[in-house]
Amino acid sequence: MGIDRDQDAIQAAMARLESLNADARFMALHGNFRDAKALLAGAGIARVDGILVDLGVSSHQLDVRERGFSYHDDAPLDMRMDVSQPLNACVIVNTYSEDELTRIIRDYGEENWARQIARVICDRRKNAPIERTSQLVEIIDAAIPKKFRAKDGSHPARRTFQALRIAVNDELDPLEPALSDLVDLLNPGGRLCVITFHSLEDRIVKNAFRTWANPCTCPKSFPVCVCGKKPRIELVTRKPITASEKELAENPRARSASLRVAEKLEET
Repeated sequence: MGIDRDQDAIQAAMARLESLNADARFMALHGNFRDAKALLAGAGIARVDGILVDLGVSSHQLDVRERGFSYHDDAPLDMRMDVSQPLNACVIVNTYSEDELTRIIRDYGEENWARQIARVICDRRKNAPIERTSQLVEIIDAAIPKKFRAKDGSHPARRTFQALRIAVNDELDPLEPALSDLVDLLNPGGRLCVITFHSLEDRIVKNAFRTWANPCTCPKSFPVCVCGKKPRIELVTRKPITASEKELAENPRARSASLRVAEKLEET
């Protein structure tokens, strides 16, 4: 069974599975994995033995120019994973205040030039709406002095585009409670595997896993636990698994991917 909020991704997956004669064994549900409990209950499933969560934007979304996720192509400023939702990047860029834009770009993009980028956005939109990705790229290019750009050659728009995408799709705030629900759905011994693609996601997953594996809040001076909090999971990976050089040669987009795995403990 698979859950995806992007109907196009579901259709592409089903077409591929059909070509492999494997579609009859697979059920695809349109929705957000944060609603997995309700979605699985609607399908008559109470518990599962394994869950894989692949966070963030997909290659399919990046490669379809019209979706507006990529800063390499000129396209409508969209960035919605679920195109049925009303909020898109164009709305945020053209209606949010300078302070709101600064917060989004700083907190979700970890961009040092967030205030300057937000200021130029607000200045430019006074003359005409910012409706294309190429317009936004030009604005970011104007806001960040060339001598202060990343030395690793990364695109100056990368962090701002990431920030807007996260804001449009509300990717971070519901993540920890959604993962908690997924742990509830596992049978004892079942495993939850989470692939992240940037430090903000990975930090949330890492901290949640650590808390659920070691929930005791007793002072270290106590000889035994008296708080009564029991571990929900056991960490299978103490450190994230990253792609090998061989895999990177075949799939360069895996460079920023990190995999963390936890196993559900017996419920007491």
